[in-house]
Amino acid sequence: MSAHLTRPVLALVASTVALGLATSPARADRGPVDPSTWKQLATTVSATAKYRSVPLAVAAGYRPNPCTMDMNDGMGAMGYHYINPEYYGSLDPARPAALLYEDDGKGGRRLTGVEWIVKAGKSTARPTMFGRKFEGPITAHHNSTIPTHYSLHAWLYKDNPSGLFYEWNPDVKCPYPGAPG
Repeated sequence: MSAHLTRPVLALVASTVALGLATSPARADRGPVDPSTWKQLATTVSATAKYRSVPLAVAAGYRPNPCTMDMNDGMGAMGYHYINPEYYGSLDPARPAALLYEDDGKGGRRLTGVEWIVKAGKSTARPTMFGRKFEGPITAHHNSTIPTHYSLHAWLYKDNPSGLFYEWNPDVKCPYPGAPG
């Protein structure tokens, strides 16, 4: 992003975040999002906004996976995961391992969020980022393209009524379980 656009983009992110903090109830089990966290997430937005264009995400090494939805409890969906395995283990705000998309209703995909993925081994400690503990360990899925792991979601491009970092978003839908990426 060019230098002359960085400040306006960060200002827009800050004002959007401030509005979200003022109007969104915090989930009791997730807690409120600290203002310093929004500063850190501005790095994520700055690094991932270009991936609103799926071809740019694919060119950067992100590969599509089927749509993921909660089949048991009806908690919502995560959408389509576009994963870059090179970023497994990344705790860098600018390098999430997965980009989350939903159908845009026009035959394309809309970026909704990001996810950091850390492979879970016998001695892997539960990671934390943005003051939040990762979910997991989560069993391998999508034919093991996503290994057993810990994960942290951030719904930066679509509001999640369940909370910014909650893994399932009730407003994201899959056309059908396991719809191909």
